Amino acid sequence: MDLRSILLVTQYDGVRFAGWQRQPDARTVQGDMEAVLRRLCGDQPISAVGAGRTDAGVHAHGQGVGVRVPARWTPESLRRALNALLPDDIWVADAHEMTADFHPRRSATARRYGYLVGTDEGARSPFRRRYEWAVRQPLDAAALADEAASLMGEHTFRAFAVANTAPIDDHHRCVIQHAAWVPRDGGWVFEVAANRFLHHMVRFLVGTMIDVAQGRRPRGTIARLLVTPDNHETSAPAPAHGLSLRQVVYPASCYVVPPA
Repeated sequence: MDLRSILLVTQYDGVRFAGWQRQPDARTVQGDMEAVLRRLCGDQPISAVGAGRTDAGVHAHGQGVGVRVPARWTPESLRRALNALLPDDIWVADAHEMTADFHPRRSATARRYGYLVGTDEGARSPFRRRYEWAVRQPLDAAALADEAASLMGEHTFRAFAVANTAPIDDHHRCVIQHAAWVPRDGGWVFEVAANRFLHHMVRFLVGTMIDVAQGRRPRGTIARLLVTPDNHETSAPAPAHGLSLRQVVYPASCYVVPPA
C-alpha cells in the first residue's frame, strides 16, 4: 500500500489528559488521536508519533505529530476529517506532506515552549488559572533576566531533569537557543527554545527562577546548578498547567512543499 507521510501541527488543552504518550489505563493525547486515525483508515492501526512527550496537564499550541497514512489522504483532507471526529480539547491547526525519511522527533531542530506566570489578582480567575501559575509575591525583573541569560548556549542539565528518566548513557546536554522572561498583561511569560528538553526541565527551570525572583534563593543560582551533577538542590518544578509546547521547528528539506 502506498503511504503518505504527514505532519499534523496539533493543539490541545492538557488539563484532562495524563500526558501525550499512550497509556493502557489513562486518557492521553496520543491515544485519542490514534483511535480516530484507526477509524479513518479502515481499522488499520496508525501510529501518531509526537515530537515530544508532554507531561500530564501540559498544553500544546504546536505539537508536531507525524503519521503515515494511505496515500488517498491529502494533508488537508486528513486535517478536516480528524477535526470532525477528535474531542473538543484536541485540534489539528495545520498539516503538511513530508518526505519519506521525515521523523517528527529526530528531524526537529528546535522546540519552543512558553510558561505563563500571573502576578495580578486576575490570575486567580477561573478563566486564567487553568493556563497560568498564579504567584502572590512580586517578582524581581532584573533577577529573572539575569537567571534566564545564564541558560544560553550548551550546558548539562542534570540538575533540571527528573533523575533516572533518561537512558543511562544520555549526556543530558541541551543547546539553549533562546531564553527570556517577557512581560505581558497580568504577569510574565518565560520563552525558551532548544534543540531538546529533558523530563520536567522547563518546569524545574521556572520553579528555580521564580524562587530567585522572589528572594528565596540568591542571584546566580541557575549558573551554579548548571555545573552540579544531580538535582538535589533544585527548586520544586513549577505546576504543569502553566506550560505549553508552542512550536516544533523542522528544516525546509523535510517538507514536500515548504511552508510559506
